[in-house]
Amino acid sequence: MWWITIAVLLFSVIAWFVLKSLYPGAPPQLDQEEWWGPNDLKGKQDTTIRPFQIKFSEQMINDLKQRLKNLRQPVPPLEDQAFKYGFNSNQLSCWIKYWADEYPFAERENFLNQYPQFKTNIQGLDVHFIRVTPEVPPTVTVVPLLLVHGWPGSVREFYEAIPLLTKPLEGADFAFELIIPSLPGYGFSDAPVRPGLGPAKIAVVFKNLMARLGFTKYYVQGGDWGSIVVAAMATMFPEHVLGQHSNMLFVSNNCAKFKILLGAVLPSLVIESDVAHRIYPLTSYFAHLVLELGYMHLQATKPDTIGVALTDSPTGLLAYILEKFSSWTRWENRSAQDGGLSSFTREQLVDNLMMYWSSNSITTSMRLYAAAFNQKSGVDLDRYPSNVPVWALQVENEIFYQPPSVLRTKYTNLLGVTVLKNGGHFIALELPEIFAKDVFKAVKAFREWYQKNK
Repeated sequence: MWWITIAVLLFSVIAWFVLKSLYPGAPPQLDQEEWWGPNDLKGKQDTTIRPFQIKFSEQMINDLKQRLKNLRQPVPPLEDQAFKYGFNSNQLSCWIKYWADEYPFAERENFLNQYPQFKTNIQGLDVHFIRVTPEVPPTVTVVPLLLVHGWPGSVREFYEAIPLLTKPLEGADFAFELIIPSLPGYGFSDAPVRPGLGPAKIAVVFKNLMARLGFTKYYVQGGDWGSIVVAAMATMFPEHVLGQHSNMLFVSNNCAKFKILLGAVLPSLVIESDVAHRIYPLTSYFAHLVLELGYMHLQATKPDTIGVALTDSPTGLLAYILEKFSSWTRWENRSAQDGGLSSFTREQLVDNLMMYWSSNSITTSMRLYAAAFNQKSGVDLDRYPSNVPVWALQVENEIFYQPPSVLRTKYTNLLGVTVLKNGGHFIALELPEIFAKDVFKAVKAFREWYQKNK
């Protein structure tokens, strides 16, 4: 009868792993005051909310122009390869000329300062943020919305959407008060002085930021890293987050992985036929990921090495970042001689470059990848369910795609999914009207859901 004992033990072990996966318990409790600034400033930080303005100094501009004009001649591209090997060096001269000789620095500085900006010290870091309060009649409810960007974007991604979100959309009786922070180490937010500030711990920083501003309940929206940060906020702080909107909703738990693999054999069990091409066949999907995610491995392992080059050379920074705005907006842009960058204006793209160059933040921005993928500092929250109502905006050309059946392995209240047949990774900048309308649609659904589930 010894085999019965072994079978029972084996069954018990399997059952334990299955139950642990299905019912992982409460999310980990992170230190709400973990210090990320210099130790000698601990307890001495200025916690007031201070006005801030972006300034392009004459010294910085002159240095930038000199570096752009003293470019060493790049190696010619291979014939007929367009952007398939990365940024086509034949396209550099027009961008360099624009940035050095035509980009109106003073005018763009004023543009970037058109919305009120502030800094306040959270856990040792001066966090930069935009705050826009709508001017609306008393019949319109003002609801707070936290907007979080990713890499290689910045708060600049949201500028065209701000006026659309701060006035009521037709059919809506509410408008948004917007809080738009720069991620730590991005733009004008301080970078941590020690490793470990990954997305979950940034979620703590932003929760504390919202509390500093007087918000205890609010909606959140994010794409790229912003999507992961706001997902962490909803998972860890459901008492504060009323609803989560994401334009890159993604889940990486065991159940999600199983469903993705199941769909490779029986796709009808997992995904609708009209969107199956976004992920199947898996061989094509993974080949595409390998093609596009080389930067991720580099930044997750050796960010400071590439950071030296990009900090020294504005031309290198331009090529490195604009290549992402090319292929992540339309996959077919890799075959376009100009990279298909016409989806954006030159001012928009160089404004975003200036957020990195003028603040010298490209290296510290890339360190977020190392913090997120480091086993010791990363916090895996995908295995914990989130009951906060969620809405997904899924564009045609996003790097990652997952169908609702997979997303529901974490998000138990996925209220809706908007599937676009166009659009790319930087949707708020590329198609601000569509982006804003979807945010309104989502929050309206969230508010109705709470009315029904009091």
